[in-house]
Formats: sequence, C-alpha cells, structure tokens
Amino acid sequence: MEETTGLLDKIRHHDKLSIALNENCAIPLPDDVMQILLKPHRLSFYYFQYIESGSATFIADLQKFNVGDGELAFGLPNQIFTKLPYDKHQRQYALSFDEDTLKLLPGTYQFLVNPFNVNSIAFDPATQQRVKNLLSGLFQLLHAPGRQRKVEVILAHLHTVLTEFNTAYFEQYKAPEIVAGSKLSKYIAFKLAVEENLTEQHDVQSIAEQLALTSNTLYGIVKEFGGVSPKEWIINRLMLEAQRKLQYSTLSVKELAYELGFNDPGYFSRLFKKSTGKSISRYLADLQDLSHD
Repeated sequence: MEETTGLLDKIRHHDKLSIALNENCAIPLPDDVMQILLKPHRLSFYYFQYIESGSATFIADLQKFNVGDGELAFGLPNQIFTKLPYDKHQRQYALSFDEDTLKLLPGTYQFLVNPFNVNSIAFDPATQQRVKNLLSGLFQLLHAPGRQRKVEVILAHLHTVLTEFNTAYFEQYKAPEIVAGSKLSKYIAFKLAVEENLTEQHDVQSIAEQLALTSNTLYGIVKEFGGVSPKEWIINRLMLEAQRKLQYSTLSVKELAYELGFNDPGYFSRLFKKSTGKSISRYLADLQDLSHD
C-alpha cells in the first residue's frame, strides 16, 4: 500500500494553490510519482478523472467500478484508490486538489460527503461538453504565462466544475433537492458528525440530539439512505477504516483496536470478522497473497 502524503506538492501546477490538472497526460509525471499511482494508494487529497473517450477500471475502498465515455471517477481523502491499468494515451483530464484549496471556494459541494457511497458520475451530452470545456479552460489557466496572478479566476473555474459534478451526482442517483432540514441533508449531517470524530465511541442518541432529531427519526433516515441502522452504519464505517489501515500500516490487532476507539480488542476482532467475513489474520494473509500476484 502506497502513501500519497506530500505527493500533490510534487505535481502541483500553482505556487499558491495545491492543485494539479493534467490534460491527456500532457504534463509528464515524475517516475517516483508514477510508481505510487500504479499501485493501490491511499489518497491524501481529492482526485477526479474525467474520461473524454474510452473506458477505465478503478478500485475505491476494495470496490471495483468502470467508467466510460464522458464519465467521471473520483476518490476522496483517505480512500484506497487504484486505476487498472494506467493508460497515459487515453483522452482524459486528471484533477487533484487538497482540503486547503477546497476551503477557499465559495460553495459547498455535498457530493464530496458521498452520501450514496459511489465513486463515479455520468453526465448527459450537454453537460459532458460543458465539463470538457471547463476542464480545458482551467488547464489553460494553470499552464498559461502569468498564471500565478489568476488565483481568483482559477478558484472561480474550479467552483463551477465542482458545481457541475455536484448537480450531476444528485441527479444521477435521483436524490431530491437538498434543502435545509430535508432528510438527505440530515443524512449528510449524520455522516459528517461521525467522520469528524470517527474514533470516538459514538452515541446515536447524542448524534440525534445534535441534529435536532429523535432517535427513531434518525434511524429511519439512515435506514432509507444507508440501508442499515445508525449503529450498524457507524460500525461498518469503522470496519472500513480498519481495512484501510491494515493495508498501509503494520499495527498489531490490539494497537489497531485502540486507535479506532475500541477498548476491547477481542470485541473489535469479532466485529471485523462479522463485517468482512474474514478474521484479521485471514484478511492479512489474503493481502499478502495479493501483493505477490
């Protein structure tokens, strides 16, 4: 498992913004960066790849998915991400930026919370053309003479790109319009509440009160959008984090349990097996086998 901490600094295309945008691999990547990207890697930044033509296969958090003409694959910080294979001759745009750059933007982009747990977006033909034009224009801005003086213009372009992504995401997965107090907005707020303090022992009642909901209402919302109860959702999220950590760290079971907020390593191990169908030792053995393939 490859770490990407510091990688964006090696490939960034602006001296004030941590952002990189490549068009059809026109900007060669350093060999050491390519060695990381060719393997499963843990993202430390937001990553988007728009496939103008052709198709590609990706894996995000152990889930394989395909994208084709005019579609987008994206990965979020802390996800384990892989592209299979990495084809530098494909017509595509690869966009990366960090949390600090995101904070400078004027909007909120709720698809980045990924309430539907997907990592691809499809666009209708008109939106495909707009997205391509926006990415092409942003690429020209980043690589044109005097680009470093255009921070506000670059951020404005990035805001428009993310707005297109956000709109298409919720249209594709048939979400109702997000308004304050709507069920989807509450589900997103639930996910954020869990993520902000992931390794704490979460009390569902406390989260419900924080969201101005009853426990029964929160249960119904999480069940509708997440398919499980709030307690199961939290456990599944922690087990996903455990799988991530097992891929890129050498923590013992006891250390991993404590790091994820469990006081009882035995209970943690039983939850892991129930969630993944494998004991931790079997999971690690399978990872080792995969690394030698």
